[in-house]
Amino acid sequence: MQNTETKILVVDDEERIRRLLKMYLEREGYTIDEADNGDTALAKALQYEYDLIVLDLMMPGKDGIEVCREVREKKSTPIIMLTAKGEEVNRVQGFEVGTDDYIVKPFSPREVVLRVKALLRRSTPVTFFSQETTTKDITVFPHLTIDNDAHRVTADGQEVNLTPKEYELLLFLAKSPDKVFDREQLLKEVWQYEFFGDLRTVDTHVKRLREKLNKKSASAAKMIVTVWGVGYKFEVVNE
Repeated sequence: MQNTETKILVVDDEERIRRLLKMYLEREGYTIDEADNGDTALAKALQYEYDLIVLDLMMPGKDGIEVCREVREKKSTPIIMLTAKGEEVNRVQGFEVGTDDYIVKPFSPREVVLRVKALLRRSTPVTFFSQETTTKDITVFPHLTIDNDAHRVTADGQEVNLTPKEYELLLFLAKSPDKVFDREQLLKEVWQYEFFGDLRTVDTHVKRLREKLNKKSASAAKMIVTVWGVGYKFEVVNE
């Protein structure tokens, strides 16, 4: 029932692909809006509140990378990028600008549905209907609280608006304080992909995560620590 309130923007310059995705996603009860080029997609993404965007990489006008980059300047809407085979470099660029997941063409529509559902689960707060108290998945540090039930992060009492991937990165690091992870480990564990690409994907997300935390709390931002020559770790700051 709740899917009827879930709005998804499908962006692709091929009408055949848009119609296919629309058909399969509407079967799941989602409300689908469409765009056939990057400029229209960006305008819609900024004007309306979508729960998720399925975004083609190669399009006339603005490409998917540019659309994603500009959306990320204003919003944290989950984004799945559609890419053709052989566009490995572009997929890495997609992760760097804030894409949460990608699917390679030609794809199975069922795979798209499964990826959409998985990403929506990770980005949608859980609603509890029972009045009984249950053990909540909340991690509290000085200056920082991560409520994993609600997918909500607060720094010094102020909510931090993170993309699903930024949230997953923070949660993964915070679950193992003082443990150092190299970039390859983070790519495998957080992105769940083993691909030969630019490790700046991790660096870019760490940078953006720190910037968002810093706007609310400088102390919270300092918890994401760079271990030079190795990678990153989460370090509890008591100041």
